[in-house]
Amino acid sequence: MSLFLSRLVKPALVRRSSSVSLLISNGFSTSLRQTPPCSVIGARPRGEDDGRLIVAYANQHAWTELDKMVRLELVCNGINHGTMLTIGASHGWVATLKEDGILRLQDDLNPVASDTYRKLIQLPPLVTLPHCQTQIITNVSMSSSSPEDDEDCVVAVKFLGPQLSFCRPAQSKPEWTNIKIKNPCFYSSRVIFSKKDNMFRILGDGGNLIGSWDPSNPRDDPKFQSVRFTNIGKPTNAEQNLMDSCSKSEHLVESRPTGETFLVKQYKKIAENKEGDAIMKTEFLMVYRLDDEGNAVRTQDMGDLVMFISMSEPFCVRSTSFPGMYTNNVYIYDYDENGFVDVARTPFDMASALGPLDSPYHIPPQDIGN
Repeated sequence: MSLFLSRLVKPALVRRSSSVSLLISNGFSTSLRQTPPCSVIGARPRGEDDGRLIVAYANQHAWTELDKMVRLELVCNGINHGTMLTIGASHGWVATLKEDGILRLQDDLNPVASDTYRKLIQLPPLVTLPHCQTQIITNVSMSSSSPEDDEDCVVAVKFLGPQLSFCRPAQSKPEWTNIKIKNPCFYSSRVIFSKKDNMFRILGDGGNLIGSWDPSNPRDDPKFQSVRFTNIGKPTNAEQNLMDSCSKSEHLVESRPTGETFLVKQYKKIAENKEGDAIMKTEFLMVYRLDDEGNAVRTQDMGDLVMFISMSEPFCVRSTSFPGMYTNNVYIYDYDENGFVDVARTPFDMASALGPLDSPYHIPPQDIGN
């Protein structure tokens, strides 16, 4: 971990603070008393199993070492610290999975959650449908930020392959509702929760089809919506050649501050980090506004929005809510890279730090009082 920290940041760029006192004086939302969005960087070891949480707030240009203590296995993704793996995050909760097949929700990586009274929610044992698997998880999504006491909160787990599972953790006897998706275009896709539609939604491979599930009554036959790309505009020869040389993935992102939905196409190709290891680096990004009828129109102007795409559930915030953020930017964080790109900038240029990165999660704004 210390080698990882020294590779990606100079000591002068790491500051120490309490998680709340720094935020009160450095650019958090005063109207809602929320923390700025942040990236989980790691932890400074303080013993064999614990360390001080290190985050990067999106409106600051330094990493911050908090007083908050976390277990190292949560930020090292199981490497040399047991068999627990972090497999997703949503609303500031991180989902973990051990060899016992039990999925757990923990608030340890939330920068303002107590490290004295840590919350841990153990979900029922996973149930594997015929011809499916539950060892490899694509991502986790939640319908609210209160899985411990909100009986209406639903957790959705998307597995690699056809299985999609739902659970209400706060019910007296929670159990899984398991769905087997028939269309293979959804097998490697990620699930998000749409607050606007009150539906869990999955964007199919290629970005041409969206499946939606009602959290109160999930069924095998979801609601489908076709996506039509309109007024795309012809890419330049350089852009087309670059896209042809890359692998492509798609993301569905809802902007709760504005009620908009975006579809993002991300293009990656093989690169090398400083150690000479092969990684996948983002080379091109296209953002589309998606209306209620399924029309997708490419845009290079998201207004004052900032978008966050990571191994956590994606989200958007207004740059004016947290002064210091780069407006009209997409912040990208995964196992291979951590950086940001201006949607309006041509040619494409992404400022990034190259991995491997063990805890690639963006944490959305958190209420200080909670």
